Parts: sequence; C-alpha cells; structure tokens
Amino acid sequence: MDYPKDADGDSLRRVAEAGSDMSLPMTIDFAVDVPSETAARAVATLVAAQGFDPSISDNEGRGFWSIYCSKSMLATYERVVSVQAQLNELAKPHGGTCASWATFGNSH
Repeated sequence: MDYPKDADGDSLRRVAEAGSDMSLPMTIDFAVDVPSETAARAVATLVAAQGFDPSISDNEGRGFWSIYCSKSMLATYERVVSVQAQLNELAKPHGGTCASWATFGNSH
C-alpha cells in the first residue's frame, strides 16, 4: 500500500510491516482527550451511539481525561482520517479532541 507521508500514513505503514492484512478489519483505538470526567462521560455516550466501544481513563491526575473509542474497521488512510474528524466533531463541544490512534493489527 502507498500511504501519504504524514503521521497517519507512517502509522499505517508500520501496521502493515508488522504483518497485518490491511484488507481485513482490525480493532483500532482512537484516543479522545477532554478536560473533565463530566465531558468524558458525555463524549463516551455520543461515541457509543455512533458504534464505538468507549472506555474512560482519568490519566492519573495529568489534568485531562481520555476516552478510548474502539472500533473494528478496515485500516485505510481515508477511513482513519475520517474517523478522527468525526470524533473531533463529537468531542469539540465538550472541549475535546481526538489525540491519537493505535492498533495491535490483525496478525495475531
């Protein structure tokens, strides 16, 4: 696969190079950071309604909360970028942003 030369493209290349079959779905965890527990619970409710499996973390006193939004999907560049934009739109009214994403791929 030929991915753009940016952070998302670099991450997708690493997933493929680690042995994942990029034509098959894999679970991807998108991290959304928000300023409070109240915001985290509100965003978790919103993303769950959009088909994500959310889990909330208080980040051990680091001053923000994270919602890990898991979804089984094809790991295409377009899809990863689109989901981050979707999560940013959902989180923005609550002071949040999609900070990153990660996957263990599907090679196991």
